[in-house]
Amino acid sequence: MTQLQLDNQHNAIIIIPSEMPNDDDFELWAQLFLHGSEIVMGEFATGADRHQCRFTYAQQSFNLNFEHYSNSVWINGEGIEAEHLLAALAHYFLTLLQQ
Repeated sequence: MTQLQLDNQHNAIIIIPSEMPNDDDFELWAQLFLHGSEIVMGEFATGADRHQCRFTYAQQSFNLNFEHYSNSVWINGEGIEAEHLLAALAHYFLTLLQQ
């Protein structure tokens, strides 16, 4: 089961998926993970070792990040208002994961 950890020191939500996505399927993984009705998907960017999907929640912008070399997945907010919503966003995702 996918686990979430709120990292207040780094203003991020650390995502520990039950199975880590691959470079080739991260966009699909991101679409499935961000499937909630309160989430609006944005653009997707692919780099050599890092992929990013922008999305909005409660009218604030966030990034879902995947770094291939460190096998890390995390969410960070874009700006102070978004960072203040990280705990609420983590709770929202936990609720979705339990359905």
